[in-house]
Amino acid sequence: METKSEKIGLALGGGVVYGSAHIGVLRALEERDIKVDHVSGTSIGALVGALYVFGLTWQQIRAIALELKWLNIATVRISKYGLLSNHKIKNLVMDHIGDVNFEDAPIPLSVVATNIENGKKVIIESGKVADAVLASTCIPGVFAPYLHNKKMLVDGGLVENVPISPLRKAGADSVIAVDLNGSLGIEKPSSIVDVLMNSFELMLNSASSIHARDADVLISPDLSPFSRTDLDRVEEMIEVGYLSAIKELDNLNSPRLIIPAVH
Repeated sequence: METKSEKIGLALGGGVVYGSAHIGVLRALEERDIKVDHVSGTSIGALVGALYVFGLTWQQIRAIALELKWLNIATVRISKYGLLSNHKIKNLVMDHIGDVNFEDAPIPLSVVATNIENGKKVIIESGKVADAVLASTCIPGVFAPYLHNKKMLVDGGLVENVPISPLRKAGADSVIAVDLNGSLGIEKPSSIVDVLMNSFELMLNSASSIHARDADVLISPDLSPFSRTDLDRVEEMIEVGYLSAIKELDNLNSPRLIIPAVH
């Protein structure tokens, strides 16, 4: 009689450039031969998750991250809703995985965004992946909201920065969650964007600890030595994510993580 496979979910949290650490986590999962059955992502976690579920290896995602500059992400487009536009993220997604739909993903993907009109959580699991990633990465005040299916959407970190609930709803037996905000790395602001980013970070730091409580395995790399807007230290953050993941996966205190015998 064939043993029933257990379903493992991977929740990738938000954290702007801190998201580089997710790449190290993907490396650790590959090295420990842990197969993921469903991925959920908020903000930068949605971007990394989208690339991953459509077949990009951690090495390929690392190469993208190392070449990334703010000019590839943001453009100045001052409006009554934000200072910048992040529409280039949509192009970034499409350049690497195409104009794909959620239904096309080899591994199911859930993306979390926030409806800024009513404060409700929006879980996107259908339609264009690039649109969903764009919506989930709209940091309020910094990036103008994205109109998606007649809803004005912003960063999902406002409602669930470590997106475990979509995985539980989908029936995940075990959830591995990556919290990028377990350690605070606030710096003195030098611009209005810095003020907005610091405010957002303070909010995420408080909310993330609440969202992460339901994880079976929690990976929380110490990223406090880094700036969440500094793209020059991506390689170091990838390594921190990798080492943190290896430590948790090799020293599991929780028997709740089920590694499938048959997958």
